[in-house]
Amino acid sequence: MAIREKSTCGFLRKSRIDDDRGKAYELGQSCVKCMRGILFCWMRQAEEKLEKYKMNQCPEFALHSKFHLETGQPLSSSVLGQYGHLQLDVVSLYLLFLVQMIMSGLQIIYTMDEVSFVQNLVYYVERAYRTPDFGMWERGSKYNDNTPEIHASSIGMAKSALEAINGCNLFGDKGASWSVVYVDIDAHSRNRSIFETLLPRESSSKNTDSALLPTISFPCFATHDEILYGRTKDKIVRKLQGTYGFKRFLRDGYGTVFEDITRPYYEQGETKEFENIESEWPLFFLYMILDGIFKGNDEQIKKYRHLLHPRLKVDRFGNAIVPKYFFVPTLCIEAERREPGSQRRIPSVEGDADNLYLHGQALYIMSELLVDGLLHINELDPIRRYLPSYNRPRKTGRYSAFQGKAAGTANDLVVQVVLIAESMRLQAMMATYGIHTQTPHEVEPVQIWSPNQLVRIYEYLGISKKLGLKGRPPRPIGALGTSKLYRICGQTVICYPLIFEVSDFYLSHDMALLIDDIKNELHFVGKYWRMSGRPTVCILIREEHMRDVHFKEMLDLLAMLKKGECDGLKIRTG
Repeated sequence: MAIREKSTCGFLRKSRIDDDRGKAYELGQSCVKCMRGILFCWMRQAEEKLEKYKMNQCPEFALHSKFHLETGQPLSSSVLGQYGHLQLDVVSLYLLFLVQMIMSGLQIIYTMDEVSFVQNLVYYVERAYRTPDFGMWERGSKYNDNTPEIHASSIGMAKSALEAINGCNLFGDKGASWSVVYVDIDAHSRNRSIFETLLPRESSSKNTDSALLPTISFPCFATHDEILYGRTKDKIVRKLQGTYGFKRFLRDGYGTVFEDITRPYYEQGETKEFENIESEWPLFFLYMILDGIFKGNDEQIKKYRHLLHPRLKVDRFGNAIVPKYFFVPTLCIEAERREPGSQRRIPSVEGDADNLYLHGQALYIMSELLVDGLLHINELDPIRRYLPSYNRPRKTGRYSAFQGKAAGTANDLVVQVVLIAESMRLQAMMATYGIHTQTPHEVEPVQIWSPNQLVRIYEYLGISKKLGLKGRPPRPIGALGTSKLYRICGQTVICYPLIFEVSDFYLSHDMALLIDDIKNELHFVGKYWRMSGRPTVCILIREEHMRDVHFKEMLDLLAMLKKGECDGLKIRTG
């Protein structure tokens, strides 16, 4: 009995020693429960919404962004009205934080059906670059007339999510090859290109938007181009920063005394009434503090902490509370319009202990932990998105996620070119001109596939009969996707570009056009290749090319490639 009591007391003492570890585990499991809760809400809409959306990217088939807190069921139209559920930033942030949590050691995904569903979420955000959505503020265009539009913030978040989840094993270090998520490298490239083209602008109706702050900085870090980052950040600060916080965007009516909350949409020209009286959100002071921490900018941290401190409220326990926004009271409207920033603002009701604005409160806690040295930025960002891709450490059990060298120009990247002759007779004829080629038989066991074959293989990726999901839509494989080697069912496969695909359309038989297409393809790959290693482009020479009157021009191009150069681009043949 004495021994048992001693053992029990020792166990209790040990439990007290490990209280912090127990709290950390409980917090981690709360995150797991939250993430799985969101996953289950969306999985219920897999066949009804997600599968249809993959073929037709319209708001009607968008996954719901709001659910009943207790049941997880979609909210009815009587509760939400005509709510804009198509918010690509929501799904993108979910994917990004899913990867962050899995890489931190949490087990969130349990079954292959869940893996297939997450793979389909990747298909959901892949076309963000061409899909108008309702954006972070759930209103679409600046005029709040139920019109979605292309948002740079949504595209940037989708780009970050695709970079993060590419090659991620959803089962963590216990996974196998079939629990890895794959991303179309060409879809990522299009999102990156359109995102960087739009910056520093947010959309066609919004000159800039504070939603770009979390896009270019924590948590997305969607660009590491210092010029683009600086121009975008400076524009946001210059146009939107106020004394109490940042405006969301110019002429934003949300939270102002003039906004009619009984109407979901504005009337034509109504946004003019909100000019110079937009609500100011201290939330973005916190984003600027976090940005300063990740950038190592102590002056910026000090500045925005000084601006934030007077805007905090204190509850009865002495805890700091971040109000949602500050608005201009009715009596001060005219004076504020005459002299913007001159009047005192009132905090919104979402700033009490019983009615917390959780977004701002969470960021405040994180920023305080980081400033006090109780949390390190690597713990907040386990996959090191704050670093350029070529400086990020590689993780065991995780494939390369667009982690090449800083190879964005033709000056520091070599494009490998493989010349394949359709037949031995064509190979012999090419040899007489000093052009060394190989036949498909000679390169065995490497298989040479057409892009259409690769598309058919990709259609099996993400299939789940239980959820009614069919896998990847039959979208063509782009230039970057055909410039890498694949391992499929134990075979090594290389795919020739789409420009060499046989077609009945007469332009596909135009040799002059084909030569230009080859040059453009090589330069595109050289400019936009972001994966590790060198890209490998397969040039397929057919017998019909030999009979063309412009075949001599093709020989000149191949001779130039043999010399290791194509209009300034470094080439390696063989």
